[in-house]
Amino acid sequence: MIEQENFAVEVIYALPNQQKRISVMVPPGTRCIDAVKQSDMCRFFPEIDLEKVKLGIFSRAVKHDEVLLPGQRVEIYRPLIADPKDVRRKRAEKAKEEGRANKVTGGRS
Repeated sequence: MIEQENFAVEVIYALPNQQKRISVMVPPGTRCIDAVKQSDMCRFFPEIDLEKVKLGIFSRAVKHDEVLLPGQRVEIYRPLIADPKDVRRKRAEKAKEEGRANKVTGGRS
């Protein structure tokens, strides 16, 4: 039986003014959340809640227990500060009030 070797994956977390990228060596079968824990990213960003954090691989949302492949990048996502639907609704209402949008259809005036 051929034993597979460890491989490198990156764990990344970004804030508006800084980002941290940590490369870790993991064995085959490693889950996303395990790579995040191994990276010790929480030491740099204690606000990360490993129980609730949302993860992704190359901009695709994944579950904590998704198994990693060589060369993948685990992205740690920050919580949204505003609901995108509310933001769009408020922007549309403002455009109507300012006369930049038709008050009936919502299209451009």
